[in-house]
Amino acid sequence: MKVILLESVKGLGRAGDVVEVKPGYANNYLFKRKLAVPVTKDNLNVVEMKRRAKIEEQETRLECARQIAADVQGKRFVWVAKTGSAGRLYGTVTNQNISDMLLQNGYQVDKRDITVSEPIKTVGSHQVTLRLHPEISVDFILDVKADLNG
Repeated sequence: MKVILLESVKGLGRAGDVVEVKPGYANNYLFKRKLAVPVTKDNLNVVEMKRRAKIEEQETRLECARQIAADVQGKRFVWVAKTGSAGRLYGTVTNQNISDMLLQNGYQVDKRDITVSEPIKTVGSHQVTLRLHPEISVDFILDVKADLNG
């Protein structure tokens, strides 16, 4: 029996693949768990439309990542934090802090896409890497300054 996989199934195939399976496996496992549907003209059209939409969405995300990378590359951003003696911060500048700062500057970046080589605990310049897309990575400088009012 031929089925179209709706989700990736280990040892069988990826989402959107048309595979040949035994009828009992299809009826008792794949269909009940909504992992696959029978091959019909309508189901093939639905899967093809989903595949095209996914490709279009990936291209949009790639273009957005390229735009952010072009804007952020080599820029310097400033983060003002409360400090103690010898320029040590009271806390650490976290990936969430950096993400919020970038959002205030008009760049929406997930905190999980931000990498710093070592925790930012001192005043000074620190290099930050953004992994915007599997193909696009960009570096910028984060200048941490002491809050003179605190």
